[in-house]
Amino acid sequence: MNPTQSQASTQPKPVLHGVRIKQRKGVQKANAKHEPEIFRDQLLAQLKTVKGGDLDAISAKLDILGNTLEYRKYGDSLFEILITGGILEPGGIIDDDAERSPFCLFAAEDDATVIKKYVEVFNKLIRRYKYLQRIFGETLQNILQFINKWQPEENSKLAKSTGFFICNQLVPSSVLKVLLKDYLVKDGHALDFTTTVFRTILDNQNIEQLGRYLAGEGLNSRIIEFFPPNKRDEDCLVRHFEAEDMKELVEYYRRNKKNSMKGSLLNELSELLLGDSTDAEVCQFIKDNMKEASLTEADVIPIIWQSITNTIDSMNARADQIEAQVMRSIAQWTKVLESFSTSPKTEIVLLQKVQSVCYEDVKLTKLFRRIVQTLYKNDVLSDNAILYWNDKAHLPQGKTIFLKQLEPFVVWLRDNESSEEEEDDD
Repeated sequence: MNPTQSQASTQPKPVLHGVRIKQRKGVQKANAKHEPEIFRDQLLAQLKTVKGGDLDAISAKLDILGNTLEYRKYGDSLFEILITGGILEPGGIIDDDAERSPFCLFAAEDDATVIKKYVEVFNKLIRRYKYLQRIFGETLQNILQFINKWQPEENSKLAKSTGFFICNQLVPSSVLKVLLKDYLVKDGHALDFTTTVFRTILDNQNIEQLGRYLAGEGLNSRIIEFFPPNKRDEDCLVRHFEAEDMKELVEYYRRNKKNSMKGSLLNELSELLLGDSTDAEVCQFIKDNMKEASLTEADVIPIIWQSITNTIDSMNARADQIEAQVMRSIAQWTKVLESFSTSPKTEIVLLQKVQSVCYEDVKLTKLFRRIVQTLYKNDVLSDNAILYWNDKAHLPQGKTIFLKQLEPFVVWLRDNESSEEEEDDD
């Protein structure tokens, strides 16, 4: 090595002052993987300073710590610690050697009143730091997929908490969808967990509110999917929830199932009427669906009328063309209407449905009297049903318009009725 090379190798390299040298990604990842543990240690050190069981003090401490700890970056670790007591490792394992948080849901007493107070700590924290709500929902959903790893009492506390979280709208009911994984369903973990969640909600709110939570996330028609495959039938569902003293949930399920089947009937019947089906084929199709879904005539007659009006192109036709289409459709399906209007109650339901459809579609509003008269002439509606609807059973929607339209026909019916009575007296 010559003297020039030796001198160059011993001289320090030039440094660009005032510029931050960016670490390579590999170095960043190596350092970052230990950072959640550092966050945990810092959080636990602060929580230890709070007197045990003082939940208001815990809330105040967590509020203050949001200014110094990086909640936004370590939100998932924060909620894992507050729920389970530690940070979850792959597979839903918590390191037994690591220190557990003095405050966490898993350490709470398994009592709904106590759990509700713990949940209030989460509520205050998330209301204070709004950005944590999305992180909380994702973290809870991640934790729920490991309920097969937790102890029964831990799952009981977590399920009660989840019910309260949903009631407080901290998370949507969609977090329960993760429980539909096969390995959670087949051994009954999903059913046990959701049963406790539903009971917690029903103890605090009514079945209508629970129904809204479920319907909003598409779970209202999937309750039976939480049952193991060998118990996935209505009888098992009824027995299970009745044994759990949740008869209102059974009634909700049946009502929802019935409405779902009515919706399917409407869609299929509308397509059937647009085809080349005969009266007999349509009637048999309706009867089969009535038997399967335990539907009555009063359930299906509005569906039949809606299906008939669905065949009318009211959007693209002129007023005179619409009237012709309506009269033609009534004439074509009179036998079907007559077959399922065999009682005064059903006739009233049909009249109310006609009123409702005519009110909702302005192009049909002027045709109400003509429709009723046609149904009367075709023996679908009786004079008694029309008079009763006029006097007591009309809907409030558009009643002034429709009563006025039908007034001449009602007067004629009353006169006709009086004439018949006079003839009988003679």
